[in-house]
Amino acid sequence: MDARDRESVRARRKALMLTITMVFVFLLMAGYASEVMSVENAGKSSPAQTDYQRLEGRWVRPDGGYILELKSIRKDGSLSAAYYNPRPIKVYRAEWSRKKGRVNLVVELRDVNYPGSIYTLQYDPETDQLKGNYFQAVEQLTFSIHFVRAR
Repeated sequence: MDARDRESVRARRKALMLTITMVFVFLLMAGYASEVMSVENAGKSSPAQTDYQRLEGRWVRPDGGYILELKSIRKDGSLSAAYYNPRPIKVYRAEWSRKKGRVNLVVELRDVNYPGSIYTLQYDPETDQLKGNYFQAVEQLTFSIHFVRAR
């Protein structure tokens, strides 16, 4: 096993430990059950809801428990975004656009250990997921990732 493989194994172990920690933290949060119920209903689209408005809600990255919260989605491409790992990480910019009939999202993080890390995502209406890439600025690596809607 070369150094790259060992590093990959270490990264997966770290991600697993973080996931376990995140699950524990979520279970301890006060009012968690009521939030789950309201988020569950928020993901359902109504006939009047546009494709970009379906971005609104809390999204969880299954491989690490990271949370992306999107709200105030506007027709002009602006939106409000928050990111948690598990504590809040500063979102420098967040915007959506439509290209070739698909809704795209860019979220740039700028905080300690996040010096310009960027999510480049596309909304998949068939699976109700955000899929794309995460550029991890510290390591200068890009990962293929996805977010699922929090239920």
